[in-house]
Order: sequence, then structure tokens, then C-alpha cells
Amino acid sequence: MIGTIANTVAIVIGSAVGSVAKRGLGERYQEVLFCAMGLAAVGIGVNAIVVGMGDSTYPVLFIASLAIGGVVGTGLDIAGRFDRCVSKRSKDGGSLAQGLSTAIMLFCFGTLSILGPMNSALYGDETYLFTNAMLDLVTSMVLASSFGFGIALAAVVLFCWQGAIFLLANQLAPLLTAELMAEITIVGGFLILASGLGILKIKEVPVMNLLPALFVPPLWFALVSIVPINF
Repeated sequence: MIGTIANTVAIVIGSAVGSVAKRGLGERYQEVLFCAMGLAAVGIGVNAIVVGMGDSTYPVLFIASLAIGGVVGTGLDIAGRFDRCVSKRSKDGGSLAQGLSTAIMLFCFGTLSILGPMNSALYGDETYLFTNAMLDLVTSMVLASSFGFGIALAAVVLFCWQGAIFLLANQLAPLLTAELMAEITIVGGFLILASGLGILKIKEVPVMNLLPALFVPPLWFALVSIVPINF
């Protein structure tokens, strides 16, 4: 768990530094950082999509995942509940909610954040997590410079996410096959891309309502393993 703890602390430190630096930055510089974060999210999302599609076993699964996940998330009103919860802690609830949703996507659903805890638990290898910590340190600084210290709340989500994978690594490892990881990577890439488009004010996408899409590929693979389906 050393790597996960380091990753969590990195986000808190980055959020603190970014929120303090915000006070010394003019509106022009904040806008530049805002655009930089949006472009970074778009780039990371596109890269994940391209890499994932190259290894995809079911080329249209991501479409079904986004559609089903969006319907479920909208029905549960995840975005609305999230916004209301954040608004209780911030006068600028909508803006912080956008930043947090982006932070959670970037911090939790990257390949390093998934494989890192598994390598830590199974092999005692913290390399992925330490690398991820450095990336998240910089990312949290940029996000906090635009959205404030509230971005540190994403550290709690990351700790629970990576901690769960760490504790259940022996059970999850056989299930997280390369094929399944490819499909999750594609869906996650689209969610990160959507977050970037929102930051750049190109298109506001209710990313939180799309989160259930990440659970569709595992459910599909579980179904296929029980009832073989030929295409």
C-alpha cells in the first residue's frame, strides 16, 4: 500500500500548491492553465481510445457501454446528486463538480492506477504507482489552480479505488484479462475525452452520468464466459 499512500499524498500536496498558486495568478494565466488541462485530458483520452481499439475484441462494445451506462447514470441522476453534494461544500459547486469529475477520471481510471495496485500486491513492485504519483502531482496542481483545493477530495476516491484493487488483487487478477482491460481502456478514454471537452467549453457532457459505462465491459465478459456467444 506504500505506492497508493504516496499517490494519495501527491494529490493532496499538488492540490494545496495549486490552490495557493492560484492566488498569485492573474485571470489570463488561470485561463491558460484551464485550457492546458483541457487539452491534456483530450490528448490522454484520445490516446487511451486509440490504444484500446487496437487490442479490442468487441469493436462495438464501447458504444453499447456508453449508451447503457448513460441511461443508467441518468436514471440514477448521478451528476445531479454529485453537484448537489459538492455545492454544499463550495459556493461554486458546478465548477468544482466539473473539476472533481475530471480529476476522478484522470486519477482513477488510467492503466497505471489499475495495474499499479495489482503489481504492488502481487509482486511488491511500486514502480507504476510511484510513476502515477508524479503524474497526479502535476495534474492536481493544474486542476487546483483552476478549481481550488476541493480537488483534494479526489484523493479519497483514489485511495478507496486503489485500496480495493490492492486488497482484492488475488481475486481480480485472473479476471482483468488483456481483452477486458482493452475494453475498459476504450470506455475510460471516451470519458476522459468528454471531461476535456467540457473544460475547453466545447461541449458540456454529464460525465458523472456516464460512469456506469465502465461496468458494462466486465459484465459482458462475465456473460460471455457463462453463455458463449459467437459472432
